[in-house]
Amino acid sequence: MNKSIEEKIESKIHSNTEPKDEASERYHLVETDEYDRLVKFFVTNELEFDGDEEVDTDIVRCYKIEQESESDADANAKSNANADAKSNANADAKSNANAGSSDDGQQGLIGAAVLAKREGRYICDGIAVNPDYRGEGIGELLIRRLLGDVKELGGDGLYLVARAPGFFRTQGFQTIDPEDAPNFFECKYCPQYQKTCWPEIMKYSL
Repeated sequence: MNKSIEEKIESKIHSNTEPKDEASERYHLVETDEYDRLVKFFVTNELEFDGDEEVDTDIVRCYKIEQESESDADANAKSNANADAKSNANADAKSNANAGSSDDGQQGLIGAAVLAKREGRYICDGIAVNPDYRGEGIGELLIRRLLGDVKELGGDGLYLVARAPGFFRTQGFQTIDPEDAPNFFECKYCPQYQKTCWPEIMKYSL
């Protein structure tokens, strides 16, 4: 009998070891205190919130995934010679695509997320993946880390505002009534709201 999406995600959260999937093997997710850098990354990837009224939010943890360093790439090339040419070609193309962001400290940053607390409940205060790296499992890697940390911290769920609700549904999130969520009021002041962006309030229940 096939497992449901929730059962599959839950088994990963409860696991004592990081799942050995392609994304977790290829990319290294770490905590960071570079909150301002991540905010710029979110804005660049069209997650801008531009409002005069702020909702009190406590930042809990920040996460980032960066491109491999040259030394790491060299090591991987030596250990996997058959994949060397293809890997280097992809890395060069993506590096060139990211070159324009080097002046604002975003060079090499390919994924990021922020875990925060609002009105006593845990929220994803931002999550984004560089467009050149989407479809490689980075978003799921970030979600798993967020959910695992919320569970570790004693939370009973994770809330977020989803601009791409379809993706989050595949990760086990469900759309809820805004009245049942922490205050995401600043969305109403975003210049993209109800013009190019129709977000949904979603929750993953732990």
